[in-house]
Amino acid sequence: MTYTPNTQKQKNVNLCTSVLRKATTNCITQSSKKSFSSTSRASRKVAILGAAGGIGQPLSLLCKLSEHIDELSCYDIVGTPGVAADLSHIPTASQITGSLPSPVSWPPKINDGLAEALTGADVVVIPAGVPRKPGMTRDDLFNTNASIVKTLVEGCAEFCPEAVLAIISNPVNSTVPIAAEILKKHGVYDKRKLCGVTTLDVCRANAFAAASQEGWNPKDLDVTVIGGHAGITILPLYSQVKGMNVSDEELEAITVRTQFGGDEVVQAKAGAGSATLSMAYAGYMFTENVLKAMDGQSDIVQCAYVESDLTDAQYFASPCKFGVNGMEEVLGYGELTPYEQAWLDKLLPELKNQIQKGVDFVNK
Repeated sequence: MTYTPNTQKQKNVNLCTSVLRKATTNCITQSSKKSFSSTSRASRKVAILGAAGGIGQPLSLLCKLSEHIDELSCYDIVGTPGVAADLSHIPTASQITGSLPSPVSWPPKINDGLAEALTGADVVVIPAGVPRKPGMTRDDLFNTNASIVKTLVEGCAEFCPEAVLAIISNPVNSTVPIAAEILKKHGVYDKRKLCGVTTLDVCRANAFAAASQEGWNPKDLDVTVIGGHAGITILPLYSQVKGMNVSDEELEAITVRTQFGGDEVVQAKAGAGSATLSMAYAGYMFTENVLKAMDGQSDIVQCAYVESDLTDAQYFASPCKFGVNGMEEVLGYGELTPYEQAWLDKLLPELKNQIQKGVDFVNK
């Protein structure tokens, strides 16, 4: 009995020691995890220019959910503080900001809002611009969207010259050359860092191919789509889809539907917009793949509209291998059927005209 208090005291000491040891071990473990996390993947900032628009808002939402994005910067001429505030309530790890253009002042000064959005960005996604309406072609959008892209890419050249630029603003066949010419004028052009996003053409091709075959899941497909990103310049290579069985008439119908899928949406929305939700998804998928490649994943291949020597068109969409520096290798598109070759021969003059239109816009 005389030793009971001491025995109880010893038990208490042992218990305290055990708790402290466990707490210390947990702290070390958590610290190690944090240290590993911080060194295993670089912190990534993505800027979305046009974040309050029909594509920009759902694209920003998807990017807020990404595990590959640590800072999401939203920029537009209106509405971005509200978009950012709304998205900030989503409990994911990425930090989010919303910037507007700086007020016009005299003497003129830099656009602090754009500078804030772009500084430190690894990837800049540009969906800014006016949408298509019924009866409009992508060329009808040219004058307005060309000026918008020119201004934004000038900002990229100044504030984040090493970022990968993902151009969504239509007409992509012309806006990518515009961006290239602007970057060249600023002495920061790197063909690995400039891409036109044609992922929506691949998404449509996957969806339409699967719908044409009984029991197929579009998630199992990755149809190669080459050329450009407008009308007949879009060429899906359905002949390379293993097991796909369609008649000549069905092939013609599904090819044309893929080429003019945007028109299908514009008409269905009856003046209320263009392909915004599907384009946001496609832009998100493209961005995710770029970030995965930057973080060292070595098997990232996706179609993109880039500077290319596969044809006599200066820019051309085809499968590309992505790496830590962006688009690191333009890959071939394989053997074409006579049907596909006829389409390629038809699209190239149109694509080259649209490319030249973009070049001329900057250099006029």
